[in-house]
Amino acid sequence: MIDVNTFESMQIGLASPEKIRSWSYGEVKKPETINYRTLKPEKDGLFCERIFGPSKDWECACGKYKRIRYKGRVCERCGVEVTRSKVRRERMGHIELAAPVTHVWYFKGIPSRMGLILDLSPRLLEEVIYFASYIVIESGDTPLEVKSLLTETEYREKRREFGNRFKAKMGAEAIGDLLAAVDIEAEVAELKETLKTATGQKRTRAIRRLDILDSFLESGNDPTWMIMDALPVIPPELRPMVQLEGGRFATSDLNDLYRRVINRNNRLKRLLDLGAPNIIVQNEKRMLQEAVDSLVDNGRRGRAVTGPGNRPLKSLSHMLKGKQGRFRQNLLGKRVDYSGRSVIVVGPSLKMYQCGLPKEMAIELFKPFVMKELVERDIAGNIKNAKKMIETQDDAIWPVIEDVIKEHPVLLNRAPTLHRLGIQAFEPVIVEGKAIRLHPLVCEAYNADFDGDQMAVHVPLSEEAQAEARLLMLAAQHILNPKDGKPVVTPSQDMVLGNYYLTLEEEGRIGEGMVFSSVSEVELAYQNGYVHLHSRIAIPAASLEGKPFTDWQKERLMVTTVGKVIINQIMPEEFPYLNEPTTENLIERTPDKYFIEHGVDVKEAIKEMDLVPPFKKKHLGNVIAEVFKRYQVTETSIMLDKMKDLGYKYSTRSGITVGVADVINLDTKEGIITDAHDRVEKITKQYRRGLITEDERYNNVIRTWERAKDQIQNELVEKLPRLNPINMMSDSGARGNISNFTQLAGMRGNMAAPSGKIIELPITSNFREGLNVQEMFISTHGARKGMTDTALKTADSGYLTRRLVDVAQDVIVREDDCGTDKGLVIRAIKDGNSVIESLEERLIGRYLQKTLRHPETNEVIISNNELITEDIAQQIIAAGIEEVTIRSVFTCDTIHGVCKHCYGRNLATGDEVEVGEAVGTIAAQSIGEPGTQLTMRTFHTGGVAGGGDITQGLPRIQEIFEARNPKGLAQITEVAGEIEAIEEKASDRTKDITVRGITDTRTYNVPFQSRLKVTVGETVERGQALTEGSIDPKELLRVTDVITVENYLLHEVQNVYRGQGVEIGDKHVEVMVRQMLRKVRVMDPASTDILPGALLDIADFSKANEAAIKAGEVPATARPVLLGITKAALETNSFISAASFQETTRVLTDAAIRGDRDELIGLKENVIIGKLIPAGTGMNRYRSLETSTSEDIERILEEERIAKEKAEAEKAEAEKEEKDAKSSFK
Repeated sequence: MIDVNTFESMQIGLASPEKIRSWSYGEVKKPETINYRTLKPEKDGLFCERIFGPSKDWECACGKYKRIRYKGRVCERCGVEVTRSKVRRERMGHIELAAPVTHVWYFKGIPSRMGLILDLSPRLLEEVIYFASYIVIESGDTPLEVKSLLTETEYREKRREFGNRFKAKMGAEAIGDLLAAVDIEAEVAELKETLKTATGQKRTRAIRRLDILDSFLESGNDPTWMIMDALPVIPPELRPMVQLEGGRFATSDLNDLYRRVINRNNRLKRLLDLGAPNIIVQNEKRMLQEAVDSLVDNGRRGRAVTGPGNRPLKSLSHMLKGKQGRFRQNLLGKRVDYSGRSVIVVGPSLKMYQCGLPKEMAIELFKPFVMKELVERDIAGNIKNAKKMIETQDDAIWPVIEDVIKEHPVLLNRAPTLHRLGIQAFEPVIVEGKAIRLHPLVCEAYNADFDGDQMAVHVPLSEEAQAEARLLMLAAQHILNPKDGKPVVTPSQDMVLGNYYLTLEEEGRIGEGMVFSSVSEVELAYQNGYVHLHSRIAIPAASLEGKPFTDWQKERLMVTTVGKVIINQIMPEEFPYLNEPTTENLIERTPDKYFIEHGVDVKEAIKEMDLVPPFKKKHLGNVIAEVFKRYQVTETSIMLDKMKDLGYKYSTRSGITVGVADVINLDTKEGIITDAHDRVEKITKQYRRGLITEDERYNNVIRTWERAKDQIQNELVEKLPRLNPINMMSDSGARGNISNFTQLAGMRGNMAAPSGKIIELPITSNFREGLNVQEMFISTHGARKGMTDTALKTADSGYLTRRLVDVAQDVIVREDDCGTDKGLVIRAIKDGNSVIESLEERLIGRYLQKTLRHPETNEVIISNNELITEDIAQQIIAAGIEEVTIRSVFTCDTIHGVCKHCYGRNLATGDEVEVGEAVGTIAAQSIGEPGTQLTMRTFHTGGVAGGGDITQGLPRIQEIFEARNPKGLAQITEVAGEIEAIEEKASDRTKDITVRGITDTRTYNVPFQSRLKVTVGETVERGQALTEGSIDPKELLRVTDVITVENYLLHEVQNVYRGQGVEIGDKHVEVMVRQMLRKVRVMDPASTDILPGALLDIADFSKANEAAIKAGEVPATARPVLLGITKAALETNSFISAASFQETTRVLTDAAIRGDRDELIGLKENVIIGKLIPAGTGMNRYRSLETSTSEDIERILEEERIAKEKAEAEKAEAEKEEKDAKSSFK
């Protein structure tokens, strides 16, 4: 077998009959499989040991030679080579066919490859191959045309008329003769001439034929190889036969399909030997052709061959394609040993880098390590005894297990793994019970909860795998979310509530206004009940050590609460004392307003101060982000653990719970609802009188009830006590929001029908009062739709992620700087007047392209090619600059990836991105993972906005990435200029918009109900939308340039995600959009070798043109193409990656004809052939690194020190000798 790590690339092609025979170890002549009495393989059958190798290691079939010492000997009795039985996985056989047959992929595909070469339609081809018509091969001196078809009757007539002066045949043999007669070079030259004049259908057909003929010419494949004389038989271990307990056999479908081929082939041989009549022979040949077709691709032509129970048999093609095929099931999806799964429960006492592993699981997972350790420590005499001790769970093994596990991280994974945080490493801690314990803060990254979720554990075995798990995957390292760079380990639920309760302030609580000298005194007073958590007290600022107070503040008392003193104890050294949830306090220091002079009446001073709001979930997130920015990962994870402990402790102390009495009554509700009913009555009257349309009536009714609900909600919020438990839960961000409370205490409001249309009848009751029957049934629509939507959305979102990963998997950071001088001009993304994404957010973590100066002082704010940090971004905004040119993935010149400068900061670590980071995969996960949070529905707009429905949410994202024609299309202008006129045409209910440019004037006709975005006299740019709606990106690309389209797609994606409250870094979207625009379509090949209409990578196209210019020839011209992600993934240069994605048979057919070479650049193709991926530590530049333990390093350093001392001693000796020599010479 070849070692996968030694070869650089992999090529695919057509196999010639000679090649097939050279692979083979013997001809399979009989259809038998195994002898049912002896259970031994039959000689010359499908499992023959002489052909495929022995079924037992080092033993021939008859048993004459047994043992390894006869290795390589071929038994003279049974003809079997003595070797490993493993060869039955790799040795092939072949079947010598009595008549040639065509390969169904090349005849039946769309377009038919054989048809294109011979310039015959697939229908005629089919008639010849399946023996319905004769085809003229040589016409001699007769008036018959070559390649014309004759029916049986016509053939007989022509034979009578012309005798043997012409040659006509049927079947694959005839096609083979015609293919052999094709002069490819002449055909190619002729087609190139034709293309110079041809147009329309003729041109398209010529380009297609030229493409395929050129492929054969370039690859060195022979077209006759599409006809098979010998059929390869795959190794028996890949089509196994196993005995079931009832004595029956289960066999792979391939064996049945091969058996049919062999049976028909043998029958045909016999008929030919007997000299049977032509018609019988032809029938048998047709049956052989059909048998081979169904073996290669069952069901591609005619009815599929079925097995028992009318189930179609799985042919060779089916073995490859689909989710259960060879590519996706076995090559991309691996199963591993040393893994287990169990239900998860919360482990509040764990540290951030720990997980609880059940005893039984730990014993089983770490068995080999424990056995080795038991033998090494002489606790067990040998491996066998060690195994026995583990199985009986001897008491002596526990300390050993503890030691083994201590330094050995495990990986925890929760399905579905939507992003890289779905697998993280933890140090295991042995726990009782059978459930895995999970740290509460990592739940958000896994999207896990404890209602019965299960998780899988995997043990990294090798030293390198353990090192990678510990250094790169440990949970404590993953503080930030790769999609937006915000902390993903923010506290939730109880933890938020506890910290919220801890930082509350109340007036008049016990101990208010007390002054303490130190933190320990505060804690003592609290523990003894002299002061309440929420009481405002004073403490000398100087007594709080390690806090960055100013000298002025240190001379004064600071007003704070007991709770805040406690929460500030968990913050790292030199972190500001947090006294209020503001950015100023967090980033700079505690504001001066909380400090009072010594000797002032503290109680009076406190009474004059306002109550400070407590710390909510969002603020805790900001605190974590700030700590992460200032300190190391370890500091942050320690602080997080403390924050978690505080949260649990004080949410328990608070005794916050929910009772029915906490849901307050609203006295004004009846009045509001009566008013709304009256208003609806008035609207209905207006409609009955014909003053308003049905649409207006409906919209007004809905609006009335929405207003009523909002009014109730506002009054509830005002009436709700600050310390109401439900209010505290929603206000802190722990659980629920105000609309939940409105439904409990106010009214439920309007519900949507299954179609998405809002039902006019509102639900005026709330959950506390209870719903009546009608209201209950109206509510069920929403609940049911919610359930079905979620199920559909999950599948849709998962498929989107798969397509995204496939298109971007080969985008890796390949170099430090590509040296491009191009950049992307960015400004804030706005939708109307609302800012979707601010300029500051877009700048942070990117590199600048052009030196930026202050518009007033002309000072340099930041130089060219420097990283924009948070502080610099704030300076840019403060200077009033509204657009900046940055380095962008869009303009990066790196081939097969991006460079560090164009990508910018790695959002997951907050540092510069490293060479080798698989940014394409991260981008795909970042866009796909929040997909499940997007809505499914298309909003029905009742005939407004472009006349169609506006697509939003997940369907809109799919529409953008697949580059489909959007619903609710907007009209764009092809010329820049000004709007000259807008005329309404009553006759056909449309409007005409006239745009007058510098050179020409265009008029656009749009539907009457379209909302216009322009007015007469307004100046417009090329590609600007004239009406509301979505622009078709393909149309925009035709009118404008690539960068405009890239910018438009980026803005559209951000509109959808940010509109639903999901933040995603621009760079992720940029990576995907760049992949969609990486191809060009060649318009005029000029003097290059490129075919007209070919799709090429921009890099390949530039290369071909550079070569042409160097040779002093005319370069080709091309125009950029926008491909949807599915199409882009299939157009990748790697045929292995494309075949494993979709349309496996088509991709492989084309690749074989072209003789494609896969350079193994992306991740997928390397995983498939079993190489290390060329990213991260698998990159060539990191491959040769040696890994060593600390003892090795100490040893090496010691050796170096000794060597250095020795060298110095020798040098001193040499100098001394030289000196002596000099003195003696003197």
